[in-house]
Amino acid sequence: MWQTLETFRLPIGSRMVAAMAGNNGFKDDNGLKTGAVTKTRPKTKRPSLYKVLLLNDDYTPMEFVVYVLERFFNKPHEEATLIMMHVHQKGVGICGVYTYEVAETKVTQVMNFARQHQHPLQCTMEKE
Repeated sequence: MWQTLETFRLPIGSRMVAAMAGNNGFKDDNGLKTGAVTKTRPKTKRPSLYKVLLLNDDYTPMEFVVYVLERFFNKPHEEATLIMMHVHQKGVGICGVYTYEVAETKVTQVMNFARQHQHPLQCTMEKE
């Protein structure tokens, strides 16, 4: 009988993945296990993503919100204006979606910048 898999001997109790090979199943004539080892790569998990949100208030000027979107989220002026209007009309708007560390940094930067300019602008993040 032809063997299509390369065979070798494994110590009994080995943790390697063995595939059946040979006429005698997993054991050869000497009572040792035979089989083929397959390497499997562990699947890497994609990082969780977080939405960075701006919340509407009655005191922060619209121009300041547009500037924040341009400066911290690299939005072109037209897109920043659309997001600002969405925040103004709906109460909340998405600035972007990032990994946890990046989202946390952006929230902190926006909040610190708003406080430095004495605006009550609120920026938060939530898991997507």
